[in-house]
Amino acid sequence: MTFSHPHLEHLDISHLVSISQVVTQAKEWKPALDKIVRLVRSIFIFDNLALYLYDEDNDSMDIMYARAIGRGQKAEADVSWGESIASRIQKIQKTIVDEPLPDPKKNRLEQPYILAVPLMLQQQFLGALVYIRFGGPPFTPENIQLGEYITWHISLLVQRQKIQDAYKVLENHTKLMQFQEDFISTISHELRTPLGFIKGYSTTLLRSDTEWDPATQHEFLQIIESEANHLQHLIDNMLDSARLQSGQLPLYFEQVYIDHLLEDISERTHLHYPDLRVNLHLETPIFTIKGDPNRLTQVFENILANAAKYAPGKDVDIIVHQDEDELAVMIRDQGPGISSDDLPHIFERFYRSPKLESTVRGTGLGLYICNQIVQAHHGKISVTSQPGSGTTFTIILPCLSSQE
Repeated sequence: MTFSHPHLEHLDISHLVSISQVVTQAKEWKPALDKIVRLVRSIFIFDNLALYLYDEDNDSMDIMYARAIGRGQKAEADVSWGESIASRIQKIQKTIVDEPLPDPKKNRLEQPYILAVPLMLQQQFLGALVYIRFGGPPFTPENIQLGEYITWHISLLVQRQKIQDAYKVLENHTKLMQFQEDFISTISHELRTPLGFIKGYSTTLLRSDTEWDPATQHEFLQIIESEANHLQHLIDNMLDSARLQSGQLPLYFEQVYIDHLLEDISERTHLHYPDLRVNLHLETPIFTIKGDPNRLTQVFENILANAAKYAPGKDVDIIVHQDEDELAVMIRDQGPGISSDDLPHIFERFYRSPKLESTVRGTGLGLYICNQIVQAHHGKISVTSQPGSGTTFTIILPCLSSQE
């Protein structure tokens, strides 16, 4: 089936079917519009096409899509895009045809013929589609019908995109609500434990009906101090996590000698965990990286603290290798390892293995923070493990020469 009209040359119904198929199959509206424009151009004369969408919040028309295809293509920045007619469409919400008075002294780019069609669905105004022909020919009734038909299909496309966007907002809001509930539940539980210890032992020491010998008092005070330190660690992790989430964690980059940094960390780790043996292996001459030494220390100390927690009394090997572009730090323990079910989630915020929740304390924030800090250094952190064969964390950081 074809339409016969001076300005609708060889219009085949298959073109209209193709337009409908693009609309129904489209996942994103802008790539779909590109396809529609190519299809429409073969059956409908226009030089410029502009899509305006109505912004309800500002009660304005914003251009969201524009293509210069015909005679205005080379002068794209200077030709009309139908801004004024789009504003008129917003007010009357009806099709407008705007034609210039013929003037042989003007060139074609100065004589735009404009067809503006409102995007309407179920009496809801979505915007306007503007077709522009420079120098003609005028828009015939058949042209206008075809333009309205095409615009209706684009209205479907725009409306579906709006529904998809609204669904994503709702989905993200639901996830945020769940995240907030999980956050409150996790933090409440983790804060309650050290506070309970501190409250219990301090109340016991303050009892007026009992006298405690110096050794017992010292033991109770040590427990209070330990739990206060644990509480401080929790608060610091929560603050760092929140700052990382919002992109507000401050990093102060400077030249860092990783070998010296790791030597200091190894010595401090031995003081905090006397049973943990840390062996540092420098396989190549160590160059320098550009980083925040305090945050990098936080990363390495967190991984070593995990080794002390999950593999007490075992050796930990730190192997450092560096070439001209990258520095690799591998931290390998001899602990029980991590199950294949847990490995994909190990760097997720608040993730803790269900098998360990009742036996090992923690918030599931430490490795999340490590991952974010390493990424902020343009590096990568990964983990490999086999149950019963230990765990290896690998941190890759760019060398100073590759950052300059």
